[in-house]
Amino acid sequence: MATTTDPKSFNHHVEAVKKGTRVFEDAFQGVSRMILEAGIRKVTVKGKTTYQFDLFSGGKRHLVGMYDEINSFVSFVKDASEGGSSREMAFVLVGEPGNGKTFFVDYLCARYREFLSSPKNMKYTFRFKNLDKIGGYGKINVIESQTYEDPMILAMSFRGNKDASMSYLSKSFKLKDKEIESLYEKYRPLGACSAYIWNQIREYCDDDPDKMMEFIEIVPVPLIESLGTITGRYPAKDKITSSAVDLMGEESIQRLLHIPDSNNPYRFDLRRGALARVAGGGIHFSDEIYKNKKDLVQVYLGVIQNRVIELDGFKWPIDTLIIATSNNSEFNTFLMEREEAPIVDRCRICYVAHNTDYKLQKTLTEYAIGTDVKRSLDQEVLHQDPNLNHAASVAVVLTRLPRSDKLTPIEIMKLAAGEVAGEKSLKTLAELIDQLNQDTDITKRFGQKGLGQRNLGRAVQLLLESSETNEGKCMFALDIFNALERVVLDYVQEPADRAKFKEDLKIAKGLYRERIMTEMFNAYMDEPLAIKKDVLNYVNMIIGVDAEHLGPDMMWKYKDPQTGELRALKIDERYIKNVEERLGLKTEEQRASFRNSIRKIYGQKLSVDANYDFMDNLELVKAITDVRLKSDIAGAGSLIGALANRTNEENQKLYDRMIYTMDHKLGYCPTCAQKTIEYFCSQEDDK
Repeated sequence: MATTTDPKSFNHHVEAVKKGTRVFEDAFQGVSRMILEAGIRKVTVKGKTTYQFDLFSGGKRHLVGMYDEINSFVSFVKDASEGGSSREMAFVLVGEPGNGKTFFVDYLCARYREFLSSPKNMKYTFRFKNLDKIGGYGKINVIESQTYEDPMILAMSFRGNKDASMSYLSKSFKLKDKEIESLYEKYRPLGACSAYIWNQIREYCDDDPDKMMEFIEIVPVPLIESLGTITGRYPAKDKITSSAVDLMGEESIQRLLHIPDSNNPYRFDLRRGALARVAGGGIHFSDEIYKNKKDLVQVYLGVIQNRVIELDGFKWPIDTLIIATSNNSEFNTFLMEREEAPIVDRCRICYVAHNTDYKLQKTLTEYAIGTDVKRSLDQEVLHQDPNLNHAASVAVVLTRLPRSDKLTPIEIMKLAAGEVAGEKSLKTLAELIDQLNQDTDITKRFGQKGLGQRNLGRAVQLLLESSETNEGKCMFALDIFNALERVVLDYVQEPADRAKFKEDLKIAKGLYRERIMTEMFNAYMDEPLAIKKDVLNYVNMIIGVDAEHLGPDMMWKYKDPQTGELRALKIDERYIKNVEERLGLKTEEQRASFRNSIRKIYGQKLSVDANYDFMDNLELVKAITDVRLKSDIAGAGSLIGALANRTNEENQKLYDRMIYTMDHKLGYCPTCAQKTIEYFCSQEDDK
């Protein structure tokens, strides 16, 4: 066999695969390799160890959370790549609207296209040329494999039968037995039209391999997204216009004008359908699969199980990863019809929950607000209240959390974000999740109901169009609660859900109030991290209060875990007592128990994260804020009085200084600074 350097030649391609400069792998192996090569890390989520795949957490708009769903998908693809039962299944994401199902698939498809654009991973196919020599094709001289078959599929069927092809590859390309065995593990027959044309070429060339080579040309599979090749999306269409043709293709009248032979399968135009374009190791995405009419779902039945396009008895094997989405109500309606059970049986159903970690939600809220500069209706730049993202994130996450006898909504929210919730442990949350996930009604499982990303987007739109936002040139955090309430009234149909969501928004407003208290203290102290320092001082005091080498001056020296420097701290027992009284700890036993729990958290958290600051312990932060406001300004009430009544000069000076600090150090603008102070003075939502 003569070696050739022509990249379009068949021999060059087989040699390149043998050397490893080009790859021959199916869709499952490609996707699996792409994910695993990008990197993997162990993380703890809601008290359980799981894996985080770097592929899904990189880039500007990446996937947020979705740990269980991504783990399920990776496991599915990995099993299929290793020849498991997943090869004959579709992966279906089922969940509430607006929780990221379609975003997940679109993100995966975009990464897969990037992965295949690198020269080593590129997909190749073959085309037949010089067909005018054979005759019978009219003015059609070049025919490309309709299903983008890999040239190695042609190599495995190069001669008349499997054994002859094996011995030809062994002799011509010096492939060892192990290499041939590995190659034939991925064997599938040529599609009907490729096999038919190849047979004609074989007859024309009298089975001479060198002459047959002249009729083949190797070309890369186009990665143009708008062509729907490699990654294609099939949306559920209306009942009248949708048909199997959209998926499978149909007989082409234009081709019949050129091809007189009625037995030639090339008279079928497969690329008229969505499946053939992704059949060469691509991803087929069926959006809202169960919304399709029954005959289309029956078509999917055969495609998923057999991975073959079948028209008039002709078969074209395909190599495709099939991913679909469906919302809960459509899926439940589909399940009601018992005769449709076989299709569900061929699907790996993955129930997608809403994100329930309010810290991760902050990134999703950024997506909803948008990264571009926002402008008012009269084209003035809009400022964003520094508390807006936090307020919106907490509000929507609370609506997604279930009610429980064992845990309060705030405790569930904190535990779900991996934070401390008093005496309650992650074990209690894990038990609650397990208990809820046993429910046959999917919507009652953990995180399945709540305001989704689209609802959050609507709330942001309502906020942007309101006269308050446009007049003040600022997206004020408190206004997001009114916008979310409007969304609940307009878009939530179930009365029980509506009542629960409204209650959740009230709790979120209470948490916003507590956040404002700390912000006011920071503004009063003219120090962005004033409250954080006080919280850490309290923690260090209760650790040092029992220290053996504590002198009568109550000075305690300790090593700062953040900087590693030695620091001195005066322990103020009265301050400790005041904080603990604010926490409702009356007896010595209660105080000792609380201090021990703080010391325990200190030991556990700081060994893992040296920057841990106890700011997630809301009760402690609130108690310290109250004590400091009381000791510094003789009660928060008097600060409210001073800010509300600015008739005397001193009060006006205090107000101006706080506005200045908020404006220059805390990220506020004059509008949201004034509105925040007004809200603080109103004592609205004060629990």
